[in-house]
Amino acid sequence: MRIVDLTHTVDNSTPVYPGDKKVNVYYDKYLKINNYNTSIIEMSTHTGTHIDTPSHLFDTNTLISDINLDQLCAKGILLDVRNKDIISFRPEYEKTIQSNCIVLLYTGFDKKFNKEAYFKNHPVVDKKLAEFFVFKKIKILGIDLPSPDNYPFDIHKMLLKNNVLILENMANLDRLIGVKDFEVIVLPLKIKAEAAPVRVIARL
Repeated sequence: MRIVDLTHTVDNSTPVYPGDKKVNVYYDKYLKINNYNTSIIEMSTHTGTHIDTPSHLFDTNTLISDINLDQLCAKGILLDVRNKDIISFRPEYEKTIQSNCIVLLYTGFDKKFNKEAYFKNHPVVDKKLAEFFVFKKIKILGIDLPSPDNYPFDIHKMLLKNNVLILENMANLDRLIGVKDFEVIVLPLKIKAEAAPVRVIARL
């Protein structure tokens, strides 16, 4: 068994979605003064590698703390969609994508994660492909992008309305190229919020 970490590290230099509060991680107590260290973390729940629930865009009481753990662990399917501005449906997806799986879109855009261009002109998911994901009843769509779409976030709404969670700002998806059998495990903080930072891994 081998574990691949698909998560960006969070620190004060972590980029945030335009308009969101910057990350602030700082010591509150110090070993030399208080005999122990403690830290304070201030950041949006949509910072770094994180997962969105339907309550992000809909008036619903279902929060991160309510998500069944069965929805956060499943067989993973990696789609190599590099060099595509619009990520579209392909006929071969009919056989490769199974129901109740977690689909990961590898665009390679995570290489721009610490650059200003990351939040600008990123690839987007085509409506037909999003409809296909809903039809297949996948559990989660994971992407190495800040978002699968742009305002007014129609793809977000389509997926979340149909209980397909959205995992954004993933890292290291290139390490899954050619891997035919792996499991994705997504572990968000158990908080009463519409989204949460996650530690997400692939188990090969």
